[in-house]
Formats: sequence, C-alpha cells, structure tokens
Amino acid sequence: MTATSDLLAFVRAEHQLPPQVRAAALHLLGDTLAVGAAGTTAPGAEGVLAAARRWGTGEDARLIGSDERLPAASAAFVNGFRIHCLEWDAVHEPAVVHAMSVVTAALGASIDRMGGCDPDAALTALAIGVDIAAGLGLATTSPLTFFRPATAGCIGAALAVARIEAVEPLEDVLGLAYSSLAGTMQAHVEGSIALPLQIANAARAAIAAVDLVREGLTGPHDALEGPFGYFRLIDQGDLASYTRGLGRIWRIAKISVKPYPSGRASHAVLGTLADLELDPASVASIEAFVPPLIARLVGRPPVAEMTPAYARLCLPLLTALILTNGRIDPRRFVPGTLADPAIRTLAGRLTITIDDNPDPNALFPQRLIVRLTDGSTIERVIPHTLGSPDAPLSAQGTADKRALARELAEDVPDARLLDDPLAYFTHPRGREPQ
Repeated sequence: MTATSDLLAFVRAEHQLPPQVRAAALHLLGDTLAVGAAGTTAPGAEGVLAAARRWGTGEDARLIGSDERLPAASAAFVNGFRIHCLEWDAVHEPAVVHAMSVVTAALGASIDRMGGCDPDAALTALAIGVDIAAGLGLATTSPLTFFRPATAGCIGAALAVARIEAVEPLEDVLGLAYSSLAGTMQAHVEGSIALPLQIANAARAAIAAVDLVREGLTGPHDALEGPFGYFRLIDQGDLASYTRGLGRIWRIAKISVKPYPSGRASHAVLGTLADLELDPASVASIEAFVPPLIARLVGRPPVAEMTPAYARLCLPLLTALILTNGRIDPRRFVPGTLADPAIRTLAGRLTITIDDNPDPNALFPQRLIVRLTDGSTIERVIPHTLGSPDAPLSAQGTADKRALARELAEDVPDARLLDDPLAYFTHPRGREPQ
C-alpha cells in the first residue's frame, strides 16, 4: 500500500458524515454559492461568460446566479471564476487552499448534468473532494510557487466528480487531473485577473479528466508520489503525513470563511481594526507584525492604477477602507478610491513588520499595535483570524456577509442558491422537484 492508494481507497469507501461535519459542509456550501452569486457582477465576469459561450452550447448545468445553462465543463469554468473572483471564498488556512471553490464548481456541474442526486451523497462527495484539496496543502512543507488552490483543488474536484458519477479507474482520473494542472503565484504577485481564471481552469479540467476516463483514456498512475509527480514538481512534502489520518479528521469542518472580499491574509488586521471602531482621524500609525507569508501575499504598496485584483490584495488600502467604512466593499476597488487624499493618507499609516515565524505557510499568529494621536497605544495579539474555526464569524457577521452578497448579486434568478444551498445539488437546472 502507498499513500496514493490510501487516498483512492478513501474516495471509494462508504462514509456517513458526522452531524457536525454535515452541518459544516452545508454552511460552507451556502457561503460558497453566496459569493459565487456576488461574483456575477464582478469585473471580468461578462468576458468570462462570453468566452465560455463560444466553446459550445448545451444545457448540462446552470450557472450560479443566473438561469443560463452551458455544457458541464464550461459551467464549471464560469462558476469557478465567479466563486473566486472577489477573493471572498472559504479557505483552509493551514493548507493555504481555497478548498471549496474548485470542488463546488465542478461537482455542481457534474450533479446538474446527472439530473440531481441524493443530498447526503452530494455532501459526502463535497466533503471528500474538499478533504483531499486541503490535505494536499497540509502535506506540503514548501512555500507556494504554483497556485495551490487551483492545483490541489483540481485533484480534489476530479476525484469528487468521479465518485459521484461512479467513474473508474480513479488512478486514471487522478493522473489526468494531475496532467492538466496549471496556475502559478505570478498572477498573485501581479494582482492579475488570471488568479480566478486559474480556479476556473481547474474546475473545467476536473470535469474533463472524468469525461476522458469514462471514454477509456488513461493517465499516469503515480501522479502524486512519482519521480515527476505532484510532490516533486508542484509542492514539496510527504503525502503520507496527510493520508495517515484519513477519515478520522474531516477537513471541511476546519475551513475558515472570509468576512471580507479580500485576500485572507488581510483579515486578521481588518477584523481587529473593525472591532476597535476607531475614528480614522485619531490614528497616528498602525504596525502589523506578521508571518512572512502575510507580507508576501498582501504587503504590496498601493499604486495609482490598481486593478481590482491588486486592490483586494493590498493591505494598506484595505486598512484605510475598513477604518473609513467599517467594511470592505469591492465596488470601491477603483482608481478614484486611491485618488482620495484621505484614503492615501490612512493607507500610508500602516507598517508591515515580518516576524520570526519559521513556517512558510503560516497565516497566524499576528500582532497589531495602533498608536493614536493623543499619545496612547492599543496592542492586540491575534492568535486566530476572524472567520476561522477558532474565531468563528458571528451570526450577525454571517448575515452581514450574505446581505452584501445579495446586494452585489443584484437580481438572482434562482434565489434558492442563497436561501436553500442544497438545492444546488438536488434540484437541477433550476427546476422544482415534482
């Protein structure tokens, strides 16, 4: 037995999710669909849809936040983009993987073209795919070079789809999904819209891998542990460190939701400042002591012609917005916002200091020191980021997030995607059950 064979046995096994894990899966599905609906009006969404329409027509699967339907692979692509394009989707923090995004987009398209399926089977497949996507990140010891939410997400999604569609051999599904992996951190460094497109590509590739195996095509069988496998070329690490605990810990119950539509690495600072409810005029300076990964992901300086993708990863700008508005509204990610002298001044008051955390994948703990104009100082140690399992978002915080998502989504043709997320899996193509 190898770690890979243990992984595939986990995919094939019968599972009954514990009640708290099922509840977590359902809550996270609702969160993911809400941000996907909000993503229908995001920058680039119209172009993504127009491109997908050029790839063929069909009615396999619906689009999140729309009554339009496309072939399954194209629907997975569009939905993957919509879920991630606002940087509002849930993330497994220790793994540094947005584990829900690719899996939800691909699995939803798969189940829709099947005509729906049993809700518990759907949630179990979702939990398995998310577990694998997160687990690949947890087994990693190296910093991000490839965009892990897309690479790990594609593998988790392909195996979840194969399970729900009963497609074998899983070895070939895994191999063809691995052969399709793409997406690097260069898009993140540049603040490029290519970042959510990498999620979209991964969701489409997951569907394609299953479809190809269904038609008898094969892939490499040592895709994770082989000499040119995932843990040699994509990430460094030990797959067995994850697979030894399979089935005992469900990683979907360990995922963090994002209160704000911005990079997760910004949320510890933003959540703390929101709680303090400071008068912006009273703030003389803010110093954030953070692990190296935080500085790498969101420590970029404001620039005059920021794209929305850059802005949501710019902690100085986000800090100014949370101080002035008490929330992060992605509609403010426009050049005119940075042109506001008050915003520029507040953004310039943040200093980011890298601490001595040796973990290249650590997002916490963090520490914040706020110096006020009256000479007083406020210091906060942040052991866990708001929205994580150890610092969960309150019921009011969840309601606020859903309200903003509805506002951004405008007119959602199938409101059940927000009110009844399980309908995404059980009532295909927007039809009510007979």
